[in-house]
Amino acid sequence: MRSSAGTTVAAGATGTWLGAVVALPLLVVAWESVQSGPGGFWSAVTTGDAVAALRTTVLLSLLVTVINMGFGLLVAWVLVRDDFPGKRVIDLLIDLPFALPTIVASMVLVALYGRHGPLDLQYSAAGVTIALLFVTLPFVVRAVQPVLLESDADAERAAASLGAGGITIFGTLILPALVPSLLTGAGLAFCRAVSEYGSVLLIGGMIPGRTEVSSGQIADLIGRGDRSGAAAVAVVLLVVSFALLTALKALAARSRGRAR
Repeated sequence: MRSSAGTTVAAGATGTWLGAVVALPLLVVAWESVQSGPGGFWSAVTTGDAVAALRTTVLLSLLVTVINMGFGLLVAWVLVRDDFPGKRVIDLLIDLPFALPTIVASMVLVALYGRHGPLDLQYSAAGVTIALLFVTLPFVVRAVQPVLLESDADAERAAASLGAGGITIFGTLILPALVPSLLTGAGLAFCRAVSEYGSVLLIGGMIPGRTEVSSGQIADLIGRGDRSGAAAVAVVLLVVSFALLTALKALAARSRGRAR
C-alpha cells in the first residue's frame, strides 16, 4: 500500500509539473495563435517572409542534422575507442554549447567568421549553418557514447577471429545497435536547430529571404506587436519539430526491435 501510494503521489507530482512547465505554455501559445481566427492564422504563416524563413529553417536544420549524424558518430567513436593526449579536454569541450549562452556563441563565431575575421561567412547561409552545427554538436555525441561504451567487445573479437574485416564488423554488429541512439540524437539536434535564435542572430543577421530563420521572424513579429502572428509561426515550428521527433522515435523503436 505504501508503495502504491508513493507511486500515485509521484505520478501526480510529475503530471502537475509537466503540465505547468510544458503543456500549459504550449496550450497558451496555441490559443494565442488563433486569436485572429483561422484566416488570420493562415495569413500569418503564408506570408512571403514566413514561408522563406520556414524554408531556411527546415532546410538548414536538416542539413545540420545529417552532418551531425556523421561527425557526431565519428567524435563519439574516437572518444570511446581511442586514447590520446587531450582526450579529457575534448570530452569537456563537447558539452560547451550546453553551458555557453547562445548570444556569446554568436559573438565568438562573428570573431572568426565575421567581416573582420579571417573567414567572411557573416550574413550567409553558411554562417548560419556553422552556428547551428556549434549548438547541436553534443546531442548525437552524447546519445551514441553510452551505447559504444556498452558494446559487446567479445562479439567483435570473435568476428575478427573468424576473418571479418573492420567494415563488416561495424556494419553488422556495431551500427545496428547504434541506430536507435543515433536517431534519438538526430531528433534532438533537429529540434534544437529549428528553435535556435541567439547563436544565429549576429552571424546570420536575420536578413529576410536569405538568413532569417523562423525564430528570428517570431521575435520580429513580437517586436511589431503582432503576438497572434508570432504565435502562429511558433505553432508551425512546434508541429514540424514534433512530427519529425515522433517519426524518428518510431524508427528508433523499430530498430531496437530488429536488434533484439
